[in-house]
Amino acid sequence: MVACTVSFLLWIVALQWISAQDYSSQWAAHIEGGLEIAKRVTEKHGFVLLGEIFPDYYHLEHNHVSKRSVNPGLEHHKKLTSEQNVKWAKQQTILSRSKRDYLTYVRDSRSSKRFAIKGGLNDPKWPKMWYLNRGKDMDMNVQGAWEEGITGKGSVVTILDDGLEKDHPDLIKNYDPSASYDMNNRDEDPMPRYDQMDTNRHGTRCAGEVAATANNSLCSVGVAFGASIGGVRMLDGDVTDAVEARSLSLNPQHIHIYSASWGPDDDGKTVDGPGELATRAFLEGISKGRGGKGSIFIWASGNGGREHDNCNCDGYTNAIWTLSISSATQNGHVPWYSEACSSTLATTYSSGSNYESQIITTDLHHECTSNHTGTSASAPLAAGIVALTLEANNKLTWRDMQHIVVLTARPTHLLASDWIINGVGRKVSHSFGYGLMDATTMVRLARKWKTVPPQHICNVTAQVFEKPVPARSTVTIQLLVKECNSVNFLEHVQAKISLTASRRGDIKIDLTSPSGTKSTLLAPRTHDNSHAGFHVWPFMTVHMWGERPFGTWQLTIHNEGKLLATMTDWEMVFYGTILPPEQTHILPTISISQNLTSEDEPEQNFKSGQCRVTTDKCLECAFGYNIYNGECIVNCPVKTFEDNGGVCSDCHYTCYTCNGPNDYQCTKCWGDADLTHALGQTYCYSKNIKHLLDDKTWHIIATVLLIINIFVLLIFCKGGFWTNYKPGLEPGYGDYRLANQIEGDDC
Repeated sequence: MVACTVSFLLWIVALQWISAQDYSSQWAAHIEGGLEIAKRVTEKHGFVLLGEIFPDYYHLEHNHVSKRSVNPGLEHHKKLTSEQNVKWAKQQTILSRSKRDYLTYVRDSRSSKRFAIKGGLNDPKWPKMWYLNRGKDMDMNVQGAWEEGITGKGSVVTILDDGLEKDHPDLIKNYDPSASYDMNNRDEDPMPRYDQMDTNRHGTRCAGEVAATANNSLCSVGVAFGASIGGVRMLDGDVTDAVEARSLSLNPQHIHIYSASWGPDDDGKTVDGPGELATRAFLEGISKGRGGKGSIFIWASGNGGREHDNCNCDGYTNAIWTLSISSATQNGHVPWYSEACSSTLATTYSSGSNYESQIITTDLHHECTSNHTGTSASAPLAAGIVALTLEANNKLTWRDMQHIVVLTARPTHLLASDWIINGVGRKVSHSFGYGLMDATTMVRLARKWKTVPPQHICNVTAQVFEKPVPARSTVTIQLLVKECNSVNFLEHVQAKISLTASRRGDIKIDLTSPSGTKSTLLAPRTHDNSHAGFHVWPFMTVHMWGERPFGTWQLTIHNEGKLLATMTDWEMVFYGTILPPEQTHILPTISISQNLTSEDEPEQNFKSGQCRVTTDKCLECAFGYNIYNGECIVNCPVKTFEDNGGVCSDCHYTCYTCNGPNDYQCTKCWGDADLTHALGQTYCYSKNIKHLLDDKTWHIIATVLLIINIFVLLIFCKGGFWTNYKPGLEPGYGDYRLANQIEGDDC
């Protein structure tokens, strides 16, 4: 009995210790009167002034307070706040922030084999940079921008991370000390701390994706190889609200783009976001940065896919100020680590399964890697594309950039089950946002872009009155919006929700717009056992971009748990414009009459005035039309099919007509082939071999040969086939792999 009691008490203490906040030795304080008065006041009470966060807001540290403690420094806090000039102060708590790659310890030497040069670049890894050079709408279309002389020159990007190897031979030419700082060691040098495991390689890898020098016979090529690159070392130490705020607001009149590939833990149970200082840094950035045009914040959407996490529970990616970027694999699939959420705006390529290539970039020790991974690798690629776009038009505001991304992102070749068409005819997905970023199209659109009308905000509160959501049931609440404070055309939409739940992870929330666009604000999270619920959490969606706010909005709460949940508050916040963005690029296409000669190809209806977005060709058609050879048509011609992106894409070469790109998706064959049905799939086989497939004797012979082959493997292979069969399910995919099938030299 005594042992049980002691065990119980120890469990209680451990639980309290785990749930307690860790206080740092740092404070943030609002001290009026200028820098000299702030120094005098803080030094009087034993504080060291580390730097200015905002005007009259300072970052402090007390040397006689523990670096990390569960107990706050109340005595020192009381002395500081007793000063007349100190209007506010807060001891900083330590935040948990995770880098958004996953660990692989493979590094390639700089002296790796040189490959055949493609496209005139002599960087040895260039031929293997598939995400930049494979063409056929299967890359991010950067080469067209380069050929037009756009390399990111004049754009300044900083990587908020664990340091930057500024003397790396592939980075040193573009390194910008004015875009760099060490928040951890409090000096001007962002060099990473080296250790045996190279744990601080992350920032250097991200930087190389943006601005590795081109044509220097070293490693790789950055997307914006003419841009300036800096780094803020802020993750290799205790991260606090003040550290984040100072990083996000570093030199905002010089730095244009801040790239962050980190955030709250992607564990499927955390709900966390920027603190009050970091939030102010975002607001100051978009309102005052870049001479009032707004700093551009690029954020990796998160790597919690395996934990069933949802990036709308991450207050950084879920914010309207950040351009949230997800990942696609080499083959266009949703990666196993990807988080699906309604705040993701667009996608770039990154790593996938073991059989798909990863991202090539600079690495520590002046080396090169082909193994950069996760959404960590996606955000810097997006930052590079944004840098190219800013060179084409440096007058773009932070909202202009988001509009351009929405208009030019390509859903084509991205495979997801949740693509929908929103109320203005655009395809959008929780996994990919509006699609793959397209650098050349963004650059061309930027050149003729007119600044979007001013942003307006409209708040509408629903009358909820403690709405119960019984166990294993669904409740729908409606909100009628008749007028909306100058917001007639939507950009971001927020649903600020408060609810209580015995288990937060059992809750799913959907929002449906008056146009019928349904967006999942929160999916169930299997690891989230919290009783905390949500308190005015701003779930954000970009899926209604361009729609009108007027009509009935519908919020649906699904309680998949065993106990009651209660909805206590619901407020809608609409961001948008009073007038539609009137752009010169949104023009009718020229009417084209084209007669197709084949009897199977009736004349297509090429429609003038149905192109929504055009540069030198149509990029986006109105709802009900497909893009074919840069024009809008109603029906795709033979040898093509309508893919997910509203584009007429090529069939497999064996098919005459088809419903997909693969050889088993034929619907009609060429004259020398017959259509063959097998296991729900349809192939076109040459008539010369078709009779073999239909011959039962041939099938019997093939079956006997297969049985003999298996028998030989079982009997003669050392160790045995089945003994060594090791199924390994690749997360996120249904493919098994055979590992170590056959041992020895006998097979």
